Amino acid sequence: MRVFDVRQPDLFAPDESLDLFDEDRPASSVSANPDEIRQELLVLLTRMKSAESLPWPKAETRYHQTVFPQMARWLPDEEAAQLCFDFETELKRLLAA
Repeated sequence: MRVFDVRQPDLFAPDESLDLFDEDRPASSVSANPDEIRQELLVLLTRMKSAESLPWPKAETRYHQTVFPQMARWLPDEEAAQLCFDFETELKRLLAA
């Protein structure tokens, strides 16, 4: 027969200090500056348009393929769609070179 020490805290008891649904806590918000994002995407596109071949290693190309559309989401939908279209067009051109 095992005897448990009643002074030992219950490791499986809920911890009220970790309440993830605490309504008194302010909601965290993440925001980005659309002007800064637009500028960064346009700089990248300008570099691509002026290049005759990929201006960076393939690993960085994969990074840009992933990040560019994600960054564009912070912009208005039509602008984001146009920038992503321009990016894909330039990427296809550079990969074919």
